[in-house]
Amino acid sequence: MPPTATPTHRLVPSPAGRIHLVEQGSGPLVLLLHGFPESWYAWRHQLAALASAGYRAVAIDVRGYGRSSKPEAVEAYRMLDLVADNVAVVEALGERSAVVVGHDWGATIAATSTLTRPDVFRAVGLLGVPYTPPGGPRPSEVFARMGGAGSGDEPGAGSPGAHPRPEEFYISYFQQPGRAEAEMEPDVRGWLAGFYAALSADTMPAPGAPDPHFTGADGTLRERFPVGVLPSWLGERDLDVYAGEFERTGMTGALNRYRNMDRDWADLADWAGRPITRPSLFIGGERDASLAWLADAVKAFPETLPGLLGSHILDGCGHFVQQERPEETNRILLDWLASLPA
Repeated sequence: MPPTATPTHRLVPSPAGRIHLVEQGSGPLVLLLHGFPESWYAWRHQLAALASAGYRAVAIDVRGYGRSSKPEAVEAYRMLDLVADNVAVVEALGERSAVVVGHDWGATIAATSTLTRPDVFRAVGLLGVPYTPPGGPRPSEVFARMGGAGSGDEPGAGSPGAHPRPEEFYISYFQQPGRAEAEMEPDVRGWLAGFYAALSADTMPAPGAPDPHFTGADGTLRERFPVGVLPSWLGERDLDVYAGEFERTGMTGALNRYRNMDRDWADLADWAGRPITRPSLFIGGERDASLAWLADAVKAFPETLPGLLGSHILDGCGHFVQQERPEETNRILLDWLASLPA
């Protein structure tokens, strides 16, 4: 069906300063949250489909990305600050409630928004990353163990006397301000192309190849990325859009989300172990590493997502679910939205 309107770009006030959004259509509000390292453009295939089905589809640039504000302080990217941005967007659009759908980091932001503000977010769709309730061990300690760090190592550190680590998990690698930026920013377009290829089903490294989610000792992520190939969902013009934004803004705002995980762990202590009771949906890619790491989270959905109305694993799909499989994702989303209480 043809879209009911063309996409409209707007800036709205938020605690960050401003949030840039793209909206299309009219009807019940569906707020779309992208992941790393993307922008509102990750939802380009969903905006028209949702609008044609009678929804007001709104894709935002998350704080730190694109045309949205980019506070300088690392701690300005805490999860509860991003939740406040989402609430501000709903209010700025003249709405009282919304369905929120997120992919990758956007899924975690969407889940936390619904957990902490169920008065605003009436249902939640999660793509790629399943819900895990707050609590448990401190995140930095978990990620350090995933990389093989010795006891007492700080994530991202290479201090003298530290225990040698055979590999370092990418989230630990992202912790030290400036370190990952030094790898990414000299060639943003090339780095993004390799990252997208590394996590997409048709271009990811073969089984047994070095895992692109880890660095070797004193190495980089990029040295494990595929070279000279783009996934089928990503055209040169699409890559130009993503690269153009990050070449203009730099990567720090996006990376600062990772640098607040321990702060989030403390901030969300009052919600530790709590389920999301609002209606929910999960869509994952069968070849996405997130499903392997978080397989127990999917098994726990009956307890953690008691309002789950559908859980879908797309065969042969990688991490970028709504871009790798736009038509299938749209069908699942629209069926779920139609099933929600008015």
